[in-house]
Amino acid sequence: MTQTIRLATPEDRADVEKIVQAAYAGYIPLIGRKPGPMRDDYSALIENRSVYVLVSRSKILGVLVLLPEEETMLLDNVAVSPDMQGRGYGRLLIAFAERLSIDRGFKAIRLYTNEAMSENIRLYERLGFVETHRAEEKGFQRVHMRKALTPLS
Repeated sequence: MTQTIRLATPEDRADVEKIVQAAYAGYIPLIGRKPGPMRDDYSALIENRSVYVLVSRSKILGVLVLLPEEETMLLDNVAVSPDMQGRGYGRLLIAFAERLSIDRGFKAIRLYTNEAMSENIRLYERLGFVETHRAEEKGFQRVHMRKALTPLS
C-alpha cells in the first residue's frame, strides 16, 4: 500500500479533526482534560499551510502540523488514526517533518509533549530527540525536546 504526504486542503478539515480527536481521546483520563491538539483551530492551520496529511488510497491515515519559527521548526502535532497505529506511520510523518525542515534551511526541529505521554517521550528519544526542559504551560506539564538536523549532501 503506497502512502503519500501532502499539504492538507480545506476539504480535509473534517478528517483531520476526526483523526486528532480519536488519536488523543485516550489521554484525557491521564491528564485530566483535553490535550492541546484537540483544541486547535484546524481551519486556520490548514489555511496557513501548516497541516500535512498522510494519505493511502484516498484515505487520510495521519496528520502532521509544522510551524516554522525563527531558528527551528516546531513539530506541533503528529497524530495517526487509532486503527492505523503501530504500523510506523508516526515515524514516517516525523521523518517527513525532518526532511522538510532541512529543505527549508532549519538546523533543528523541536516539539513538546505532555509529561504523562511517556510512550511518546520514549519514541521521540529513540528518534534522536533530546529533552531540553520541562515547564508548565497553559495548565499542562510539558516536556520540550529538540533534535539537531544534518543537511543531506
